[in-house]
Amino acid sequence: MSTSHIINLPRRVVIGNGVLETLPSHIRSLGLAPPILVVSGATKTVVIARRVEEMLSELGDVHRVEVRRATVSVASEVEGLAKGVGARTVIGVGGGKAIDVAKYVAARLGVSFVSVPTTPSHDGIASPFASLKGLERPVSVKAKMPELVVADIAVISRAPRRHIIAGCGDLIGKFTAVLDWRLSHRLRGEYYGEYAASLALLSAKHVVRYREMFSAKTIPVEAVRALVEALISSGVAMGIAGSTRPASGSEHLFAHALDIVAGYPALHGEEVGVGTIMMAYLHGRNWRLIRRVLRSIGAPVTARELGVSDEQVIEALTIAHSIRPERYTILGEKGLTREAAERLARVTGVID
Repeated sequence: MSTSHIINLPRRVVIGNGVLETLPSHIRSLGLAPPILVVSGATKTVVIARRVEEMLSELGDVHRVEVRRATVSVASEVEGLAKGVGARTVIGVGGGKAIDVAKYVAARLGVSFVSVPTTPSHDGIASPFASLKGLERPVSVKAKMPELVVADIAVISRAPRRHIIAGCGDLIGKFTAVLDWRLSHRLRGEYYGEYAASLALLSAKHVVRYREMFSAKTIPVEAVRALVEALISSGVAMGIAGSTRPASGSEHLFAHALDIVAGYPALHGEEVGVGTIMMAYLHGRNWRLIRRVLRSIGAPVTARELGVSDEQVIEALTIAHSIRPERYTILGEKGLTREAAERLARVTGVID
């Protein structure tokens, strides 16, 4: 068991309506230096990224790049650009792709990272881990904790409803992630942090508490703010733990396995939500409640709703344990047999 680990936390988190306009003042007061590279998505977030570029021009040299995918090769290209302009601060503006690439590049270059989320679809908003395609395994890698997070609720609340609900699914996964972490602590002596675990669980409970609001056709701004705060708290929990353990367990292994089997068929949080239903069953917890909450807010709860076949779910379940063999979960060292996987998926209603 490790006797110590390093805790990295954001220096400042700013949340509220219209706070995007305060970005330059926060960057200045924190001493984050130009040249600045703004990394954004290539679709709707471009408008916001251009606004950020314009606002920051008063601080010095600012450059902007658009990314369409979060892959190692794309990150390598952005890293080259960042080196070329001598970037000392990298800002991710957008959803998962832009923020993951930006934090990965900032870590590689040892420069400051700023997170400006435009969609609440995942808990990478304020975490020191990035998910990039093209690595040896489809798992998160250590990246850079943001020094500054500026979450403008007026911007984020305009994200597609599906992305908001996916963020809820990612948070629901903390229920089983923490159970897996505790299990590994008891059976393997792995470090377990009660505070980090409690913070992650609180994030998941937020979704349950606000489920009626998330069920509405038009999700209230109050619920979106609660979601964003919970996602940031989950990221902070990972920073406190020094790993993704509080936020990622067997439910995430299933999601990663499904991406391998079916070629990224759905949003990450949607896959995690379905995985949580099944992993809660294995843990002997109230999987029916988790299923009801996900169903009530409009999240997928079946293979069909994820856009995959029954066979793909079964196959994903049988290989999920092998995604991160060093990480012990309820799936065990040998994983599930095909028969056990099929039974699990049927009992929980994920497949017919």
